[in-house]
Amino acid sequence: MQWLFVVSVALFISGIGFIIAGARTLRTAAPVGAPVTMPVASIKQTMNAIVAPGADVIYKAVGTTTTATGVEDIAPRNDKEWAAVGNSAAALVESGHLLLVRGRALDTGDWAKMTREMIDAARATLAAADAKNANGILAAGGDLNESCDRCHAKYRRE
Repeated sequence: MQWLFVVSVALFISGIGFIIAGARTLRTAAPVGAPVTMPVASIKQTMNAIVAPGADVIYKAVGTTTTATGVEDIAPRNDKEWAAVGNSAAALVESGHLLLVRGRALDTGDWAKMTREMIDAARATLAAADAKNANGILAAGGDLNESCDRCHAKYRRE
């Protein structure tokens, strides 16, 4: 009867050992479904292909022009135009994430801070486009422009 107790204790301790070993391998394993990616585009390519065109759509979406016939207000006029502004804002948010990827981010200080400011301004623009709020786009576009100018003042364009 005593040998049955000893075998039971040994099996119990072995089982605990297997659980601990399994937990350690789970902790060091790469997350399932999270592919390892490496940056392909340079910062300049990201800026030229995504940031500049997206920002241009936002900057031109709302404003006023003065002509010989008077003052003309510029704002999206239909769902397609509002969607174009929203899509551009979403692309800027995502491009900000691309600019923060390890291997592409220039530093974890001002670069990251200024990139997050751009992301925040683009998110505000996206919210304004979703709400079809021209004044919101104008305000968020101003914040976006300021974030870009601050970054370009520190990190020269090439």
